Amino acid sequence: MDILNNLNGLSNKIKQQSAIIQTEEATKSAFVMPFISQVLGYDVFDPAEVIPEFICDVGTKKGEKIDFAILKGGEIQILIECKKIGESLNIKHASQLFRYFHVTNARISILTNGQVYKFFTDLDAPNKMDEKPFLELDLLDIDEHVIPEISKLSRSAFDVDSIVSAAGELKYISQIKKLISTQFSTPDEDFVKFFASRVYDGIITQKVRELFLTLTKKAATQWLNDQVNERLKSAINGTASASINISTETPNKEENAQEEQGSALIVTTEEEIEGFHIVKSIIRKMVKPERITYRDTQSYFGILLDDNNRRPICRLHFNRSQLYIGIFDKERKETRHPISSLNDIYNFAAVLRETAVQYQG
Repeated sequence: MDILNNLNGLSNKIKQQSAIIQTEEATKSAFVMPFISQVLGYDVFDPAEVIPEFICDVGTKKGEKIDFAILKGGEIQILIECKKIGESLNIKHASQLFRYFHVTNARISILTNGQVYKFFTDLDAPNKMDEKPFLELDLLDIDEHVIPEISKLSRSAFDVDSIVSAAGELKYISQIKKLISTQFSTPDEDFVKFFASRVYDGIITQKVRELFLTLTKKAATQWLNDQVNERLKSAINGTASASINISTETPNKEENAQEEQGSALIVTTEEEIEGFHIVKSIIRKMVKPERITYRDTQSYFGILLDDNNRRPICRLHFNRSQLYIGIFDKERKETRHPISSLNDIYNFAAVLRETAVQYQG
């Protein structure tokens, strides 16, 4: 599932059709159901996977319905409440999610208007939905940093434990990013005072505060411009820092083109190189060592035979606290397995050798 491409497709659809969508039901049909099927990969027409208008009586509340319940392994895992596109998503709109979250096995709930998706879990108290989302996705302003987390909820790579364990960090990072953005555009008094007190030796009067408000905004703007210019210079020189996203599909021509365009944003870590040498040591008896190569991308660290993206040995997903190794089957479909350390790669020695040998034929 190429999640990012499908999200971009939905984004274009929203731009084209949102103006003619007048009801909540139309929002579900036009935007939310495609999100469930195309992005998350669940069959919206299979009641064993997706139950629309899910009913679960709670106390004195009888016959209330949640818009969608997503099942995995026969148990409800995700609840989705929908509003009409364009409507604001306030916590007061999530009253049914709060009630249903408490009485089902769901660990994830989603409040959406078809464009914005807010993801909740139970970080603050067990089995009680948090009031603040740990993740937000706006299809008209896609933050590619959230793609790895969205992929964990997909049918093919469902990993609710991993996303819940990372939810606390995601929640606070999201809030900090918003604060930074706000301070850069409209810095508050404490923010201005922080810098003024460190560069100005005199008494900070009201006039000085007003001066430093302007200076702080100007300095922040110039700093951001400097960062962009530095990134461009680094791109020209072939070096820059990495921004890593998850992909769960086999490489294709379009992906290769995207990777080439983003090659300037890639950093290869020592941990990835060490992982490469471990894999190489495992399969070197099956193929000549010089045929074993790697390509580092924004999405993963790929280990290949003959530097050929159609001959993947495995992928290392080391861009998070939980490490994963991606193993390929005979159809070159990837399955990610969590590992606790680099040494765990040796647990996959047999299948790595088998993968290398199949390309020999």
